[in-house]
Amino acid sequence: MYQALLTRAYLTSKVMPLLASLAVVLCTAMVLIVWSVMGGFLVKLMNSGRTLVGDVVISWPNTGFAHYDDLVDRLERDDLVAAATPVIETYGLLTLPSGRTEYVVVKGIEPVGYAAVTDYASSLWWRPLDTPMPKDKDRADERLDSANRQMMQTALDNGLSLTRRDPQTGARVPAIVMGIEIGDNYRRPSGVYVPLQTRKTGADGSVNYLSIRPITEGVVKLSVLPMDSKGNVLEVSSLSLAVANEFKTGMFEVDNRTVLAPLGVLQERLQMDEALRTDGGALGETQVGPDGRETFVEPAVVGTDPARVTAVFVRGKPNVPPGELRFRVAEVYTRFAADHAKEVPQAPTISVRPDGSREIIPFTGSIGIRTWEDLNATFINAVKKETGLVLFIFSFISLTAVFLVLAIFWSMVSEKTKDVGVLRSMGASRAGVATVWLCYGLAIGVVGSLLGGALAYAVVTNINPIHDWMGEALGLQIWDPRIYYFTEIPSHVEADKAVFVMAGGALSSVLGALIPALRAAFLHPVKALRFE
Repeated sequence: MYQALLTRAYLTSKVMPLLASLAVVLCTAMVLIVWSVMGGFLVKLMNSGRTLVGDVVISWPNTGFAHYDDLVDRLERDDLVAAATPVIETYGLLTLPSGRTEYVVVKGIEPVGYAAVTDYASSLWWRPLDTPMPKDKDRADERLDSANRQMMQTALDNGLSLTRRDPQTGARVPAIVMGIEIGDNYRRPSGVYVPLQTRKTGADGSVNYLSIRPITEGVVKLSVLPMDSKGNVLEVSSLSLAVANEFKTGMFEVDNRTVLAPLGVLQERLQMDEALRTDGGALGETQVGPDGRETFVEPAVVGTDPARVTAVFVRGKPNVPPGELRFRVAEVYTRFAADHAKEVPQAPTISVRPDGSREIIPFTGSIGIRTWEDLNATFINAVKKETGLVLFIFSFISLTAVFLVLAIFWSMVSEKTKDVGVLRSMGASRAGVATVWLCYGLAIGVVGSLLGGALAYAVVTNINPIHDWMGEALGLQIWDPRIYYFTEIPSHVEADKAVFVMAGGALSSVLGALIPALRAAFLHPVKALRFE
């Protein structure tokens, strides 16, 4: 009983221990904030994979593989697969209406199937909005304007179909969807995008500034490099396409480098569409007759080369782990490759270990079957290791709280030596005296950890507004999206991690009080009473 009474008395009468509690507050908050931001970066990186890729990717880059329709049909009949879609991935040059040329990643997609596998539909930026974004306090977003509602709805429909209506004929023509950071847009601090003005000089020397809105009047030129089925490079192919919409995933590198085009259009330009197979080559041959006259002989048609794609994206049903889905996809592809032997790349080997676990072993010539995490394993593992290293460093720094508690409690034991002598002379045991100081340290640690957790939660949940305020008031921009992938600072608070860190803060305070508690417990009662 006396331990609780003394702990309460010391807590309410002494100011010095509050410094120890403040140290626990700051150390706990520091570790939690770092863990939440680094963990949030990793979680957002992992989740963003489904935005434009899905769960599992079957890929044979550059030349592509055939009979993909059959593979998609087999996959979608499987119990673990929700949807699958063919995709072409290549590189190209994109010339914008302003004349600027960008090196981009081009994905050829079927919009309906692609939206079923990925979060493509929700990533389309230009759409009608009823509620402003959190930072758009002035409602400056033109998507909120009722006068633009029809235009925004048209842009959304165009993006979902990858077409745009020709203003002259009224017919729908193929169009592309660009990453929001590629186009001639300016992002305001509130997160609102507005079209950049283009400077036009007239024949008379006059200068006009025009805002080119891609979704209504933007036409871009896309140049790609075709290859035949054997990997031989052909001539560069270029085409002009209207802009249907723009997308935003939140990953700057994706939004600044990716273009989505209709699959059929890209197949045709890359010469990956269905074509007749001949015995004399695509150009035929010229023969010289007995009379010396040259005669052109058309090549004989001996078959058909099916259309090709470079990848098939697969999305699993809810609660199906990507790792498990990968094995199922590999099994489906193995049967598919056996039925189309020598026409498609070989399947990787599925090996069973002695413990019953399975492993997919690729080999030269086998197709790639990977989850999005596998595709970015090097980067993701680097982030995980960096997170662990940063947490170790900050946890090591947090040991200062232990030594601060030790120093303060050592001083308090010296100050309260007579109190210890009175307790011992009244029959208090050494364990009882030590418990007083350990309970005192625990109380300080619990209070400090709870306050540190509250401080960390307040900072993490408002970290982007705090960063914006620092930029406006102090001119500091710590988070540059061109460096850190994401346009905003990610954060992810996990309750179990928060409890772990706060428990560690309370334990560190008890650890710091341990040596002073032992010193107090082993003081001689008579010497303690005579202490001046």
